[in-house]
Amino acid sequence: MPNLALIESLIKALGQEHVLTDPYDLDRYSGDALSPSRAFGAEDSFERLADVVARPGSTVDVSAILKLANDLATPVIPFGAGTGLMGGTIPARGGIVLDLHRLNKILAINPTDMTAEVEAGVVLEDLEHALLPYGLMPGHDPYSVPIATVAGTISTNGVGYRAGAYGPMGDQVVALEAVLPDGQIMSTRAVPHQSSGPSLKHLFIGSEGVFGVITKATIKVFRLPEAQVFCGVAFDTFDQGFNAAAEMFALGVRPTLVDLTEEDDSILFNMLFEGFKEGVQANEQRALAVCAQFGGRPLGPEPTIAYWESRHESAESYKVEALGKPRSVRWSRWRRRRGFDYLHLGLPISKVLEYRKQCDEIMAREGIRSVEYAIWSRPELFSMLIIPESGTETDTTEADARERLGRTVEQVLQLAQDMGGIMEYCHGVGVKLNHLLAREMGVGQGVVRAIKQAVDPNNIMNPGKLGL
Repeated sequence: MPNLALIESLIKALGQEHVLTDPYDLDRYSGDALSPSRAFGAEDSFERLADVVARPGSTVDVSAILKLANDLATPVIPFGAGTGLMGGTIPARGGIVLDLHRLNKILAINPTDMTAEVEAGVVLEDLEHALLPYGLMPGHDPYSVPIATVAGTISTNGVGYRAGAYGPMGDQVVALEAVLPDGQIMSTRAVPHQSSGPSLKHLFIGSEGVFGVITKATIKVFRLPEAQVFCGVAFDTFDQGFNAAAEMFALGVRPTLVDLTEEDDSILFNMLFEGFKEGVQANEQRALAVCAQFGGRPLGPEPTIAYWESRHESAESYKVEALGKPRSVRWSRWRRRRGFDYLHLGLPISKVLEYRKQCDEIMAREGIRSVEYAIWSRPELFSMLIIPESGTETDTTEADARERLGRTVEQVLQLAQDMGGIMEYCHGVGVKLNHLLAREMGVGQGVVRAIKQAVDPNNIMNPGKLGL
């Protein structure tokens, strides 16, 4: 049962309209885009709803809420837009879902420093529009630009379509303001590098809100490109395209967009080059020469332009059909696909092709097949879209096929870890991969646990995530 004194205190601090307790609201805030059908082994996490939703309007509001929650040992789950794919905002132990969408101010744009200071709840698309008059753009360009928030993408250290040149979101963070679990407000300084002790901004990058609540961020922004060139290159084999990409990166050629995909018996390498015109021309020419060296055939810009122009369509669809809707509505979107999983693994470049080979052997044994292989942004970032083979003799129900899929997912994730890689490079851990994190981090998990105990001894911040 929700703590009535807690709710009354929240109402006093925020006003009635910003404290939600209706079952409809509790349902729609109790999760993200992960559905139970893709949460292999973590289905129990969906059974608990939030006790209350609080919608602060300032950093001071966030501080007051965390002080109250800490005194009452009540869980707090930071919530941006609910677009995550791993269950990072599921209130696994109930508590307060902290909706940060009212913290949506773009506080400063500095073309000299090449930075933008924004509040946590700023949507990436809104930032993009605000930067245009200055001749600037964000470097982070995920599929979810129309719906994702700045702090949400920092909390999962997301990767976007321009990461080949600009890196993941965490690389673009200059400084952060965050509220610690006891309500203290901490700020780091807006300089790109320091050697005066550890960089505390990294405590919040990729940590899914377990150490505190990001309330502001200063992020790098970039000049709109003087030149932009799209290139599509076909290969006969995935290995050829992969080796071409690895050679490019070894040479220092860094396309803005790097997407090598094998799908439906075709292998297409999509590249985009952006920047000052002489650099774009040189990089394009050398990249095409490298591709030709490995058997690549230029297809011209058209396939890649079409790909680029459609990159946000799924997010636009999600915005209309599912964003802010009850969980059953969001989950129903996945029922259109009977069973699948999209995996994003990171490995040493030298091991990617061997990893794919061993995955194929695992999938063949389990009656699973991949309908897409890809590298995205860097040669070491490898993705697979996998589905159960239909009509397998051992299946008597759809649940049997899902069980096979779940077993396969577990095996290929552990294989990546055993080969010196990581189980996820793009979306965070959430509840879906929570059980495997200690296996990946080893002794490091104890270090994370010690930091958590020091910063959040009452374990109020997003408990049950990051293996904590």
